[in-house]
Amino acid sequence: MLNISQKKVVVERLSAQLADSETTMLIDYKGLDVLKMTELRMKLRDAGVQIEVVKNTLLSRASEGSDTALMKDLFKGPNAIVISAQDPVAPAKVLVDFAKDNDKLEIKAGTLAGKLLSVEEITQLAKMPSKEELLTKLVCTLNAVPTSFVTVISGVPRAFVNVLNAIKDQKDAA
Repeated sequence: MLNISQKKVVVERLSAQLADSETTMLIDYKGLDVLKMTELRMKLRDAGVQIEVVKNTLLSRASEGSDTALMKDLFKGPNAIVISAQDPVAPAKVLVDFAKDNDKLEIKAGTLAGKLLSVEEITQLAKMPSKEELLTKLVCTLNAVPTSFVTVISGVPRAFVNVLNAIKDQKDAA
């Protein structure tokens, strides 16, 4: 049992994490054994995402002033809060994928950019490419434009040299 000063520290730390988050998701982990919960924690950690099991009253206080407050009505029962400060797609991908194999995990809701996300919207978010994948595609696209331009520009002198060689070959043959 936490005393009041410990609770204040938890609320302050969690409040700072929620304020800096891109997205948060609320899950019900009831029915998951310790091994499954550890597996979920490791998968989330590998994706750069935090998960925290915290009392609903502390979560309610910590969420004040952040997007997470939109989920206050759902702070009932055993909950864990999943917090991503960087990639909004990463927690959705991990949770949706994990929930496919573990029917005991229930995704309750999420928040993104000041909007409350339903389970269906989180599932759709999980289908999107990650931030890293999108940045890779952008770099490839940006790289393709100058490469194509250089290929087109170099084609004109190349064609001119080929014509000159053909004329030279004709004159040599004659």
